[in-house]
Amino acid sequence: MDTQLFHIFRNTPTGRETFLQSLYFCRLMGASPVVYVPKHTKFLMYFERDVVQVDLDSSYLTASETAEKHARELAEQEGLDPGVFKAKNFTASTLPDIPVDFDFMCCPRSISDLTSKIGLGYIGSRVRRIIRSAFFPVLITSPSFRQWNSITVFFGGSENAVNALRLGARIARKTGMKLRLFTQVEGGKTRDDYEKVIVESGLGDDMSAYVDDWLLFFGGRFEENLYEVPHDSLLVLGAYGHGLIRDLLFGSKMETIQSVMPNNLMVAGPNYVDRRA
Repeated sequence: MDTQLFHIFRNTPTGRETFLQSLYFCRLMGASPVVYVPKHTKFLMYFERDVVQVDLDSSYLTASETAEKHARELAEQEGLDPGVFKAKNFTASTLPDIPVDFDFMCCPRSISDLTSKIGLGYIGSRVRRIIRSAFFPVLITSPSFRQWNSITVFFGGSENAVNALRLGARIARKTGMKLRLFTQVEGGKTRDDYEKVIVESGLGDDMSAYVDDWLLFFGGRFEENLYEVPHDSLLVLGAYGHGLIRDLLFGSKMETIQSVMPNNLMVAGPNYVDRRA
């Protein structure tokens, strides 16, 4: 089965920018885009440990009569043949069920709040919940389309960081792009301590094959050290979800990264599994 990326298409200028980012990713990864043109503002995703109801903002229903045509035209311009997902199963008459057996999903920073009101530093609660529940990673796009020419994995030695490195190596393997690590050293650790985690996680060969730069910071403020990350790099992060009511928190460093970095983000949640490893 082909590698597939799931994309909810929005027939607006900002939606076009997000879709262009999905298409760019698909072209680099040799993946197939699967496009969903919503007819309703709600749908359900049945994950193994959670059922997520996604409430789309009204812009996703803009000009529905031309949405599929525009999506196909954009994909074909990139040399891609998109699959168009048509909902067949419904929990209620206006509540379609969306499958979750994709390899990637692309989201803007929010899908439940009007995009015109969403700025850097805000990831909507529904996007956070998808990340927390999904086995696939989620591509969170910059506001306008931008190419990326390298991959930067944020590696702090945790299980989530190992997931991120595994994902970063997968992307580097498919794209042939440069892979670097970024580590803010903490707790008196040394480079050897982090390398030990990588080797014990079975990623030593990937480290040797794909990583050609390691930004290790033994001091300085994390926010200031982020300046060393290239603006045209895809940022790969591992996230864990906690928190209850309004938002799900991802940990202080990821919250800092998503609040100050304009780059595209690829986020692997705690349930991420590389089914094609």
